[in-house]
Amino acid sequence: MTSISPAASLEDPFYYLANFRFVLGWVSERHADLLGEAERDFLATFEDLPRAAQALLVRMVMRKGEHFRLARLVYAEIGDTAAALSPLIDAGWVEPDPGLTLDDLFRQLRLPELRRALADEIAAAGLPAATGKAALYEALAPRLGDGRRLAAWWPEAPDRIVRLAVMETCDRLRLMFFGNLRQDWAEFVLAELGVQRFERVAFTPESRAFQCREEVDAYLALHRLRERLEAGDSFESLRTELPAVNGDNGWLAGRRARLLLQLGVVAERAGERERALALYAEAGPGEPRIRRLRLLERMGEHACAHQLAERAAREALGEQEYQALERLRPRLRRRLGLPPVASVPEPVTERWALALPGPVASVELAVRDHLSSASSPVHYVENTLLTGLFGLLCWEAVFAPLPGAFFHPFHGGPADLHREDFVARRRALFDTCLGRLDDGSYREAIRHTWGEKQGIVSPFVHWGVLTEALLEQALAAIPTPDLRACFERLLADLKANRAGLPDLIQFLPEADAAGRRYRLIEVKGPGDRLQDNQRRWLAFFHARGIPAVVCHVRWQDTE
Repeated sequence: MTSISPAASLEDPFYYLANFRFVLGWVSERHADLLGEAERDFLATFEDLPRAAQALLVRMVMRKGEHFRLARLVYAEIGDTAAALSPLIDAGWVEPDPGLTLDDLFRQLRLPELRRALADEIAAAGLPAATGKAALYEALAPRLGDGRRLAAWWPEAPDRIVRLAVMETCDRLRLMFFGNLRQDWAEFVLAELGVQRFERVAFTPESRAFQCREEVDAYLALHRLRERLEAGDSFESLRTELPAVNGDNGWLAGRRARLLLQLGVVAERAGERERALALYAEAGPGEPRIRRLRLLERMGEHACAHQLAERAAREALGEQEYQALERLRPRLRRRLGLPPVASVPEPVTERWALALPGPVASVELAVRDHLSSASSPVHYVENTLLTGLFGLLCWEAVFAPLPGAFFHPFHGGPADLHREDFVARRRALFDTCLGRLDDGSYREAIRHTWGEKQGIVSPFVHWGVLTEALLEQALAAIPTPDLRACFERLLADLKANRAGLPDLIQFLPEADAAGRRYRLIEVKGPGDRLQDNQRRWLAFFHARGIPAVVCHVRWQDTE
């Protein structure tokens, strides 16, 4: 079992090459069985390249896109760009004279260069000499749709454009290392600069995101489909290309379900209601099912919607879906002439009305400043205080090195944080952490973690907000039962319940009968209203007697 910090020193001019080689070594050692012929050839060939060629390749991989102008590939530590490029061309990793679409040309050339390169086409289109880049592209795109080499676009071009041909392979290797394509090579630099610090977690040979090559293929396919959807491809063509996912891989199945939901939303907006219903149904429970019910309701399919809603209500639901069903079911029953179902009325939270000078940029800060005093200070905490205390107390459970939770040194939290079995897999660890609430040791445990882990990235602790002074005030003012209740609610649905907490906390000089010396304040500016997750938290506070109010603000200057 190992725990490492891999970032190379930035004093080394080839730091980026050292970091890239670290990733290749990590993937080669831990993912050898997932590598195909292309990746194995890449690893072997890379080792045999001269250092300058290796470095130039990595420089290109780390930049955006696949096309590069030679004049922009100049690096002091590499030296002669053409000499470093030659082995990459020989290996087939760089195309020396690729075909360029008009999009490629516009990305690579500056506006004055485009005006020279496309002078004849601009004149034939009757465009003014001062036409801007966007307008120029819009006018020429219908006329110049074919790809051409740079010499055909611009025979007098003073520069060359090359294309990196192994970006797909490098993306696959990066994916196997990080377990996602959101993170990239900048993680190494940020870690070395100290901008981000990550918890050091022990790794085992089983610590990896993918267990078979088919899972890597499925992830990449889903990623490309999402990119195409964002680029405007039709949902019909994308649906037919959705890869199958092994049901044993819950997080990959979740990614597929989220893409199905996105496709359903696009189909619904396009007026393809039947297609949208099918996509929502395939996406499963939760938000897709609620969207399906609402669409059926709008279509007048009340009987079908009612049948689906009643079946859903008998299942084990999260709070979010339950809340939505509680609104849908009474409407559907009324429209079908059925007897109403008993419903629990939403509790009435205490309301304040406040008139302040304004408008100002932040209504929350305006209320904080208005209410705060030396004896009753107010802090703007929103979703950071209670979640921060939870994260500090349960640090050991959150960062436990379970299989599938951590598989590279740059995790800001466990990879399975939002999976259904996250808490179940760590239930004993969470019980131990929360047990400190019962024996009274939790305050010291929280203080110790706050000091020892200061600045380390956590999904729950926001260090810039959770100062030592705020921490001490909270530990003194919030009774143990309130903390336990809030922490247990967080654990019930970490994804949904980390948001929706009140904006402000006010610490009070006198305690109530339950020992509370605080109140939570949700701020609503003119025209603003409570969101569903805020309503759920307020109902929770009401049920447990936790003091919370909603402060409605109007501006004096607009009366």
